[in-house]
Amino acid sequence: MNAISPDFRSPQSRGMANANGTSLRWAALGEAGQVVAMLAGQDGEAQSREVRNFPALMRNAESWRRELIDNGCADLAAVMEPGITALLAVNARGADCRPAAEALWHEFITARTALLALLPPTGEMGPRRST
Repeated sequence: MNAISPDFRSPQSRGMANANGTSLRWAALGEAGQVVAMLAGQDGEAQSREVRNFPALMRNAESWRRELIDNGCADLAAVMEPGITALLAVNARGADCRPAAEALWHEFITARTALLALLPPTGEMGPRRST
């Protein structure tokens, strides 16, 4: 039997499930970025508070922001996965992959900065909380 079960969860709980998946993807992207930085011959950067708190800040964002962030993370993962695969293949052959890794590193930083810009402003008191 090939039946598709309907999704009876509320829109809020579906959004939270999406946020959890995006949080995991964000962590994986951070690790992938560190691999690319290493292949580019650059020191890994220290995580800023904004990067570290991204999943929590994202959960408090409006649904349209969360959707854009989710799509942006998926797009960045779609770029990073084949990019790292290609870099590792070049490196395994003994060729210099640093120029390509530097290009991918800059693309990663640019995309990550754009995703961080989608977060709502938090101010000095931390993220906005609702009761």
